Amino acid sequence: MRVRYVFFILLALVAVARPTAAQRKPSEYSTLLASLKAGNTDVDYARLRLSYMDSPERKEAKDTSDSEKAMMNAFNAKDFAKAIGQADIVLANEYVNLDAHLVEAVANKQLGAVEKADFHRTVLHGLIDSILKSGDGKSPKTAWVVISVHEEYVVLQVLGFTLSQQSLLHQDGHSYDEMKAKNDQDGSEQTFYFNVDIPFKSYGF
Repeated sequence: MRVRYVFFILLALVAVARPTAAQRKPSEYSTLLASLKAGNTDVDYARLRLSYMDSPERKEAKDTSDSEKAMMNAFNAKDFAKAIGQADIVLANEYVNLDAHLVEAVANKQLGAVEKADFHRTVLHGLIDSILKSGDGKSPKTAWVVISVHEEYVVLQVLGFTLSQQSLLHQDGHSYDEMKAKNDQDGSEQTFYFNVDIPFKSYGF
C-alpha cells in the first residue's frame, strides 16, 4: 500500500515538473512565426518550414484535413468568406500550408481585403521560393528539399508542368522522388528531383 502511495506521489511530481506550452522556451518555429505575423515578411522561410516539422507546435497541432477539404470546396464554390474561415483554421495549426495561403490571398482580394491578400501572397511566394532555392531539381544531389509530398506538386504547378510519372529513389542514405513531368505549354518532358527525407521521417520510415 505504501509503495502504491509513493508511486502516485512520483506521478504527481512528474506532472508538476513537465513544462507547459506557456512555460517552455519558444521554439525556432514559434519565434520565426511571431516575427512573420508581426509584419516581418523577410523571415527565413526555409527555416520556418523546416523548423515546423520538429516543433512542439506541430506535435500539438490538430488534424485539419476536414478543414482543408471544406476550404477548397468553399473556394471553388466562390464562397470566399467561408473559405477564409477554414483557411484560418488550417494556418492556426500549420502556418506553412501552401494551399491555405493561396486561398487567403485570392479570397481576401475578392472580398476587398487587399492588405491581407498582399500579406498572404508574399508569404506564399516566400515559402515556394525557399523550396526552389534549396537546389535546382536537376539531379538527386541538387534535389529540391520538401517537407511534404504536396509541396512537390505545388512546385511542378508553379513551374508549369504536369506530372506524368513518379519514382522513388534511394541513394547514399537519402530518399528522392524522381518526377517526370510534361510542360503545359509545349508538351516537352523534363525530370525533376525532390529530396523527401523529411516527409519520410514524419511518416516514420
